Amino acid sequence: MTGTPQLTLDTPYAVDPADVKAYDEQGFVKLSGVASRGLVEAYEPEVTAKVIELNTMHLPLAERSTYKKAFLQVTNLWRESAAVRELVFARRFAQIAADLLGVDGVRLYHDQALYKEAGGGLTPWHADQYYWPLSTDRCCTFWLPLQETPLEMGPLAFAARSHHFSYGRELAISDESEAAIGRAVAEQGFPFVEEAFALGDASFHSGWTFHHAGPNTTQIPRRVMTVIYIDADMIISEPTNRNQEIDLEAWFPGARPGEVPDTEMNPVLYRRTGK
Repeated sequence: MTGTPQLTLDTPYAVDPADVKAYDEQGFVKLSGVASRGLVEAYEPEVTAKVIELNTMHLPLAERSTYKKAFLQVTNLWRESAAVRELVFARRFAQIAADLLGVDGVRLYHDQALYKEAGGGLTPWHADQYYWPLSTDRCCTFWLPLQETPLEMGPLAFAARSHHFSYGRELAISDESEAAIGRAVAEQGFPFVEEAFALGDASFHSGWTFHHAGPNTTQIPRRVMTVIYIDADMIISEPTNRNQEIDLEAWFPGARPGEVPDTEMNPVLYRRTGK
C-alpha cells in the first residue's frame, strides 16, 4: 500500500461525546469520514481479490438458504494478506471502538468480509453476540462499506435501543429470526434506522443490537469489510449454544472459559495506557 492510506490508518479520529452517548443509548452509531476515499479505493481491490480467491460458496442464489443468499462471508482475511492486515489492525478504527465502548483498549476477535452479490437476498434480523462466548457486552462490530452504498444495495439497518431487549437473543440468523425479531422490534416500537452509506462512512454496533439488511437489487456487489472488537480485558464465557462452541474453537484457539484470550489470533490493537 502507499504511504497516504497508511498515515490515515494511524491518524486518530475525534470521537464526539455525542457519538458515545448515541452509541450507549441507541446501540449503534454511524460515523462519517472514518476512512478517506483514497484509503477505501486503495484497499478494496485486495479485499475483493481475497474474497474471490477464498470464497467457498458457489451454488446459484436460487439453490441457497436464506442465510446463504444474504452474503458471501470470508473470515480472518488478515491472516491471508499483508495489505488486509494493515486495514484490520488500523489503530484509527480500533481507537474509535475503544472510545465508543468506554474501555481502556480493544483486541481483535476476528474480521469478516461480507459481500452481498448482485441480486443477493436480505440479511435476517439477528444479534451478533448470539454467536460469541463473551462475558460482557463490551464488544462491537465495525462495518465499513467499500463503495457508496445506497438503500438499493442493502446497507445495514438497526433497531435503535434494542441492545437492552433480551427477546430473540437465542435465535441464529434464519427465516425464524427474521420473522420473530422483526415482529418483536415492531411491537416494542424500536425505531428502524436504515440509511445510505457514503464512501468513507462506517458504523459501529453493539453485539446485542438487533440489525438486518435488505436485498441488493442493483447489478453491483455490495462489498463490506467488518472487524469485531472486544474489550482488551474481556473474559471468555462458557458457551451457551453450539454456535458459541464453534466460535470458541475457531477464534480463541487454545483459550478456555474464564480466561482473557491473549492468543496470537487475538492481539490488542489499541490501548490508551501502557498496560
